[in-house]
Amino acid sequence: MAPPEVDSCLESFELYEAESKFYIFGSNADKTLWRLLKIDRMEQSELSIDEDCTMYSRTEYLDLLKVLDEQHRSTGGVSFVTNCCGIIGFIKFLGPYYMLIITEQRKIGAMFGHPVYQVTKTAMIEVSNSKMRPALFNSKDENRYKKLLQTIDLRKDFFFSHSYHIMRSIQKNFGDPKEGWDLYDSMFVWNEYLTRGIRNVLKSTRWTVALVYGFFKQDKVTVSGKDIMLTLIARRSRHYAGTRYLKRGVNEEGRVANDVETEQIVFEDKLGPRQISSVVQNRGSIPLFWSQETSKLNIKPDIILHEKDNNYEATRLHFENLRTRYGNPIIILNLIKTRERRPRESTLRQEFDKAIKIINNGLPGENHLKFLHWDLSKSTQSKTTNALQVLMKVACEALNLTEFFYCQISSAQTPGSYLNLHVPLKNGSGLSVCDDNNDGDNVGSINYNNDISQEDTRGSSDASTNGISEDVASNNGPMPVKPPKLQKGVLRTNCIDCLDRTNVAQYAYGLASLGHQLHALGSVESPEHDLDSPLAHHLMHFYERMGDTLALQYGGSAAHNKIFSAKRGHLKFAIQSQEFFRTLQRYYSNAYMDAYKQAAINLFLGHCQPHQGKSAPWEPESVAGENVLDDNTSKLMKRAKSDGSILRKSNTSMSSNGQNGISTSEFSGLKKDLQSPNCRSDNTVLKSSYTPTVSHIKYASCELGYCSGSGDSNFLNLDWLSASENGRTRAGSTPDVNVPTNNGGSGHVPEIQARGLSENFMQWVDEGEVFWY
Repeated sequence: MAPPEVDSCLESFELYEAESKFYIFGSNADKTLWRLLKIDRMEQSELSIDEDCTMYSRTEYLDLLKVLDEQHRSTGGVSFVTNCCGIIGFIKFLGPYYMLIITEQRKIGAMFGHPVYQVTKTAMIEVSNSKMRPALFNSKDENRYKKLLQTIDLRKDFFFSHSYHIMRSIQKNFGDPKEGWDLYDSMFVWNEYLTRGIRNVLKSTRWTVALVYGFFKQDKVTVSGKDIMLTLIARRSRHYAGTRYLKRGVNEEGRVANDVETEQIVFEDKLGPRQISSVVQNRGSIPLFWSQETSKLNIKPDIILHEKDNNYEATRLHFENLRTRYGNPIIILNLIKTRERRPRESTLRQEFDKAIKIINNGLPGENHLKFLHWDLSKSTQSKTTNALQVLMKVACEALNLTEFFYCQISSAQTPGSYLNLHVPLKNGSGLSVCDDNNDGDNVGSINYNNDISQEDTRGSSDASTNGISEDVASNNGPMPVKPPKLQKGVLRTNCIDCLDRTNVAQYAYGLASLGHQLHALGSVESPEHDLDSPLAHHLMHFYERMGDTLALQYGGSAAHNKIFSAKRGHLKFAIQSQEFFRTLQRYYSNAYMDAYKQAAINLFLGHCQPHQGKSAPWEPESVAGENVLDDNTSKLMKRAKSDGSILRKSNTSMSSNGQNGISTSEFSGLKKDLQSPNCRSDNTVLKSSYTPTVSHIKYASCELGYCSGSGDSNFLNLDWLSASENGRTRAGSTPDVNVPTNNGGSGHVPEIQARGLSENFMQWVDEGEVFWY
């Protein structure tokens, strides 16, 4: 039997309507307990919701339904509308309130009996009845807001669990359990704003689901004869969220763009006592005020550094937030370029290094930020440098500083029973876990016999935990009692976009961590892992798929996986071709669709709240003189977006990316746009992006004396780090992945011949200069 708190968890819902009210009956997983929610349809200006506190049996629920039908007999009675799986939230534009519900879900996994689901179909239902509709219901602006919201495709990369706190890490669920309202304050719950109204009224979260946006993949692997569940979860922050060129750097609150928490979990796939381990790492934009302006003719816009925070207060706030979430130490791995013919990334490197050192000057020694600036791009172009091997060495040193989470759990586990993850761990002196008021972590896993691919599943756990038992026994005899381990601090990785190079570095850290995690579980004798081992390749597939998913969300194309592709032995030409077309796909998305996507994200997250008389996102005055959501933009979105909106059904998996690169028809459309005489080179910038005046822009140059080296660190010996560049170690060697440098696009001659592209066009893609077709 499930514990009482699981029994009362609502997982299945039925929606009924009468002329004056909506009735939602919610039941537990076994449909043995029922509750009732009433929504007033006669109130226009506010949400009027009432929860019946009585818990009904199935028979009582059916009797109550008959009573309600009798009460509304004079106005047509009560009619069934739909089954649903939970309420996403409520939203109001200029007219009535709308209720967003999940009408179909697909089970993608379970952790210790707690199912995890992917959204497969949703509905947006008007709350007011036809007689009470306000005059603005059918207005043009009302319909445009509805269409804008519907571009947020909730069937892609959104996942949830009714009974597990998927927005939080295993360590926090074990050591710092939270319930109800506090969970929705997590930075990883994307429908926090949409659920705020109903939560304020009911003071409860049992009727809503908490949606996490990011990535989930899980497989069962066999290590030394033991079945191990391997799970990788990425949680994208809702703070300062958006698209690539419209969300860069840091905001005044210390929130950074593309802030993603990654958790890697392993646990024994068996009944009864088991061991669990997880490790968390972070990625996020460089925490400075900087930007790049999207250009339809410049594929690599200049990086603009803004002089609006000379004391680096926002940068300091960002790292204080990381320390609150993860503890000490904070380790920064900065992978951007150190030296360029035309300073772009190196400008940020110099400023970031300056900011870190100034912040450290004001901190006690034990709180100092640890950092490594290392030019990954330069290393991959060098035939004497083994990039993955160097990253493995960095990862091992970082892991020695932060460690990872490990514990044993005891439970009389039987099919259908639940583990209690919400009992605090004890280790003699108690367990100290960092505060999580503004952050969330989650872990998921699937207890299936077959391999579960990312396309087919995502899992999450809602489990619970009994803590550490003094006398744990397994099916094979007593399990040696080991003290729990806690992760202290975090590795924070960044490049420019925090997509491509960052993902390679995160894989290296994940592989180094996996060896230690399996060693802690007793599955391997040594924590070292060879880069060429089957398990390393399996994990690389996890991180490659995660990188593609996160890159599509933020950048508009799959990730540049040059190192991963070379590791698999792909031909150089095939790699170059793939990277070339992903560059084009990302450019097309950034230049033509990101403004629309950003406006939709702002609406979904509550950053844009429509009011009568207030500028709409498509009005010129709302976006600093740019009409970002004009009819042409809408047509481009219709052509480019997937075959579904918030109202449509799809069988597409959350992590399914389809074909890499852009299709021939998309390329033809891009070529046509470039040839158009009406094509403008000005920018589309949303109101939320900072557009500085000339006096606020700083064009810093890269000083050769500063940038001459490939790395700089306050916790690693760079001579020792570079010692791995010649020769082979357990980490394995990285195949040569150099793309030949080219003048005038000569490195792409085969592609030019195959596609009929001009050399000027190829140079534009490679060098990022303004292109005149």
